[in-house]
Amino acid sequence: MIHSSPARVALLVFTALILVWTALLSLPIASRAREVTPLADALFTAVSAICVTGLSTVDMATHWSLFGDLLILAGLQIGGIGVLTLASILGLTVTRRLGLRSRLLAAGDTNPMRMGRDVSESQAVGLGEIGGLLAAVATSLVVIELALTVFITPRLIAEGYDFWHALWNGFYLAASAFTNTGFVPLPGGLEPFATDTYLLSVLAVGVFLGSIGFPVIFALYRYVVGGGWRAHKRLGLHAKLTLTTTLLFVVFGWLAIAALEFNNTRTLGSQNLGDTLFSSVYMSVMTRSGGLGVMDPNDMNGSTLLVVDMLMFVGGGSASTAGGIKVTTIAVLFLAAYAEARGYKDMQAFDRRIPNEVLRVAVSVLIWGATIVLAASVAIMHLTGEPLDIVLFEVISAFGTCGLSTGLSGELDDPGKYILAATMWAGRVGTVTLAAAVAATSRSRMFRLPEERPIVG
Repeated sequence: MIHSSPARVALLVFTALILVWTALLSLPIASRAREVTPLADALFTAVSAICVTGLSTVDMATHWSLFGDLLILAGLQIGGIGVLTLASILGLTVTRRLGLRSRLLAAGDTNPMRMGRDVSESQAVGLGEIGGLLAAVATSLVVIELALTVFITPRLIAEGYDFWHALWNGFYLAASAFTNTGFVPLPGGLEPFATDTYLLSVLAVGVFLGSIGFPVIFALYRYVVGGGWRAHKRLGLHAKLTLTTTLLFVVFGWLAIAALEFNNTRTLGSQNLGDTLFSSVYMSVMTRSGGLGVMDPNDMNGSTLLVVDMLMFVGGGSASTAGGIKVTTIAVLFLAAYAEARGYKDMQAFDRRIPNEVLRVAVSVLIWGATIVLAASVAIMHLTGEPLDIVLFEVISAFGTCGLSTGLSGELDDPGKYILAATMWAGRVGTVTLAAAVAATSRSRMFRLPEERPIVG
């Protein structure tokens, strides 16, 4: 099955982990009150942790015991790395070698398009570079989270926490930021730090680094350490597209949120110009899938909610800890529209041609993602009777594994929680991986049907 369909292995392992975590979080030892956590809440938390979403139906600061918090931390680390990548790292650590099966597993985790088909990856991450990528994944996870912990802990000590509680909460926040989960272990959440430029800047950097993806971090590392132009000539197309599109969406979100909320006294209207600009750019970065918000979505204008919906639906980079349809997907779609408008036969970016196969995958991801969001929104609206803007925000946050919330998750009945959990699962697994798992392998026909073109547009 590893050779024929790595996607099915990913789905089986991923789903099995969620079931195991659900069982463990249901135990009395996992709750601070030493009571059995209801199945719907345990399942929702397990899915939210392993899918690195950050939505919750219980108070994360008071409900879970130390054992429960450790389970959640382990779950979000596994979900952030990717189950197949983690398996490959463990195999490499134990055996000191990386066989073909491990390379195929890791390659399928970093690029779902490899699953079931031959893909040229001369400008991304090939099988020969998987070992270096796995080392970069493990190193960046440890180094970045420890660095974030070092920066966060003193601020919590200054807030009145003793050293050990500050260290624990600092590491929890660091892991939550880098994995783009969005869980906050502090009583009252981040509300006491709503105008704390230092702490929020550290969290924003962690979220941004996690959202660009491990292949991009690996490419940047090779570019800087390897001597840049002398060693590798240039960054690959994937890295350039990811960084460029991510920065464009951050700037767009920054300007849009600031323009739409600057006169809203419930959000940014009561702040000075500097705080308004900082809060809006921080909120824009959190829509990459970070979820560590300091603005209540219920207080935002409807126009702002729609902008945030769009940003969350796009999400972060491919093979990252972020969710959504991914920035490279939307970049390819815009490049295709531009090529069509200019009359070009091929899509081009950064002096490279993008094959039409990538466009087909991008269109599929967009359609399946929109379908999942639509189906979940209709179901939850029918169950709850809540208005569209509130339900759509919560559903897109779940699908994009973002974690920003209007509070609807905690008010849902069990059927609604199961629907939202399934949405988080689909958003994290990825529509490409899900389709590859169903199809098992790509199929080729020995014939082609006669061509006839329908009218489009």
